[in-house]
Amino acid sequence: MRPALSTARAGGQFAATLLAATLLAAPAIAQEGQLPHPGWSFSGPFGTFDRAAAQRGFQIYKEVCSNCHSLKEAYYRNLEGIGLSEEQVKAVAASVTVPTIGDDGQPAERPALPSDHFKSPFANDKAARAALNGALPPDLSVIVKAREGGPDYVYGVLTGYGEPPAGMKMGDGMNYNRVFPGHQIAMPQPLQADQVQYSDGTKPTLDQEAHDVVTFLTFIANPEMESRKQIGVKIILFLAMLTGITYVVKRRVWSDVH
Repeated sequence: MRPALSTARAGGQFAATLLAATLLAAPAIAQEGQLPHPGWSFSGPFGTFDRAAAQRGFQIYKEVCSNCHSLKEAYYRNLEGIGLSEEQVKAVAASVTVPTIGDDGQPAERPALPSDHFKSPFANDKAARAALNGALPPDLSVIVKAREGGPDYVYGVLTGYGEPPAGMKMGDGMNYNRVFPGHQIAMPQPLQADQVQYSDGTKPTLDQEAHDVVTFLTFIANPEMESRKQIGVKIILFLAMLTGITYVVKRRVWSDVH
């Protein structure tokens, strides 16, 4: 039994060392990627969405981003998850029209319903490229999942515009961005300070606008995040309780064995 016990102890020490090395390496990896970390309310196992920030972020998407970017995977009804009432969601949806088929069988349009997908700014990809000099704006439904770095990366791109370093040759129509791979991006800087007027009195700095719209896009990509975390916490508590019960039963069963 002693060799087996020694092996188990060695394995445990190795696992602990590996875990410690991983935790210590995490900040170094983030620093190497040079991604900003403004602090997200939804981070961590107990994180939740900041509803006020998400609503401000939806305002930015509606007034700025929706001119070029779509949310093809999102429904207007999802907006109830950021704190909008049922009537507010109906009003937001009804403010746009979507294609339908009329009673005569011909193409027509009708006010959107909460059950409809968000309306795209362009009819199709070809129309988007034709309007934007060949560039195709990515859909933002799952952008925070589709990019390495998630919300930090999207925030970094939105706040990473500036003048290129001396000697750097920029392509025609390209803009310098310190976070975007290659540092050249076709999209002009989309956000500017004081670009929107928040109804709750929050000062619309560039950082604030970027933080808010990323919060909204993270919700759109993960509308079930909070419920999933709650289920995870319940499972952990259940397993902890089950472990305790199992230990007590084991002690009772083997109490007379020497």
